[in-house]
Amino acid sequence: MTISLILIILVLAAGFYMSWNIGANDVSNAMGTSVGTGALTLKKAVIIAAVLEFSGAFLMGSNVSETLQKGIIDLGAFASDPTTLLIGMFSALLATAIWLQLASYCGWPVSTTHAIVGAIVGFGIIAGGFGAVHWGEVGFISASWVISPIMSAIVAFIFFTAIQKKILHALQPIDATKRLIPYLVFIVVLTFFMTSGFTGIKSLNLNAPTYLIFLGAFLIALFSSIISSILIRKVAESAQGQSSSRLKNTHQIFSLNKALKHLQRLKLASSGSIREEVSASINSMRSIQEQITKPNTIKSMSEYETVEKMFVYMQILSACFVAFAHGANDVANAIGPVASAVEIIRNPTNFAVVSKVPTWLLALGGIGIVVGLATWGWRVIETIGKKITALTPTRGFCAEFGAAATILIASKLGMPVSTTHCIVGAVFGVGIAKGISALNLGMLKDIILSWIITIPSSAIACVIIFKIIMAFIGSKQLI
Repeated sequence: MTISLILIILVLAAGFYMSWNIGANDVSNAMGTSVGTGALTLKKAVIIAAVLEFSGAFLMGSNVSETLQKGIIDLGAFASDPTTLLIGMFSALLATAIWLQLASYCGWPVSTTHAIVGAIVGFGIIAGGFGAVHWGEVGFISASWVISPIMSAIVAFIFFTAIQKKILHALQPIDATKRLIPYLVFIVVLTFFMTSGFTGIKSLNLNAPTYLIFLGAFLIALFSSIISSILIRKVAESAQGQSSSRLKNTHQIFSLNKALKHLQRLKLASSGSIREEVSASINSMRSIQEQITKPNTIKSMSEYETVEKMFVYMQILSACFVAFAHGANDVANAIGPVASAVEIIRNPTNFAVVSKVPTWLLALGGIGIVVGLATWGWRVIETIGKKITALTPTRGFCAEFGAAATILIASKLGMPVSTTHCIVGAVFGVGIAKGISALNLGMLKDIILSWIITIPSSAIACVIIFKIIMAFIGSKQLI
């Protein structure tokens, strides 16, 4: 077995380990809200994520490493020493994977993008000095720490507040849901297909004009909206009787309350036998009020349960698109550096030329992501879905939409953002709409702290691993 083959095997193993940890930590963000609300069981979430994450990674995975594209380090500084760059890329992968595994064990949702950036920065400093790092690009990435969760929180807050006003606080929530869900489906499908469309076109190196991408997304969204209108009416018809009964009861309660107020005023102004008769009438009316209110409460609860059941499908839809887009985008965090390392081994004299990632390597990353989610992802799923704030399907849907909308806007602005930060920010936005007391501030503090220490932790781990490997090989040139 040649040294080059051994190096390739080690790099592939590190890439698979990294993909495994991306699945354990990052993929959980897409499915955490759905599991937390009960829209999906953990088993179903793993199956759906497995299919869609793998499909996104395999069909629309990035062709080049995102980190190298962003120019985090100066590759020209290592033109005469490809071995150092190879060991640096290997160390970055291994250090990032170890940090992600620790974060997943603690249930911290951290950014794989920032982790790999931190690791490469650590290697760049130790091997090439501070001048080898493009600090402007690193600062631009770090700015998204603050911007992306705030944007997601605002979008999710506005969206959930609108749903509260138009649906949850309506006199007939089922009818309101039946009217509005087709429009929501249109918005969601349009948003996600535009996100995936732009990503896919970029990954496949196609030059389709923007208007064609938008037109395709528009037609798919319109078709989905029409189908959802037909399906949602069938769900709503079974609860239509409850809706009319609740409206009737609401009018009765309003009239009774108004009559009781007048009788209480009459009682205060009366005396003797008239006062006693008025008191008897008040007691009788209160008894009637209790009889009407009790079943109305049951009907009301049943009606809101129906609304939440309708939004279960909306949340599953949004989770599916987030999973697919995540597989298409973030597989590069593991496979991009692997492809670059393999290229260095195969062509050490011209490694600066970035090549396409082969499909078999994308498949390897997709498999690693799926295995990581299935075996280790439940910890972060629990944090996202249950430990930040209590979620229902309507709230979970708004959180996922808020995150997706932020990713789309940021992509148009050319801003690198983290799926993790967007999801956590959106969940926070939905929670704050219920009031600050609805949030687990202790858990939020732990999550934010984990974000802050991600880059330095990955950088330090990379430096340690790099130093150990370089000390072991000495002055040998492996390639």
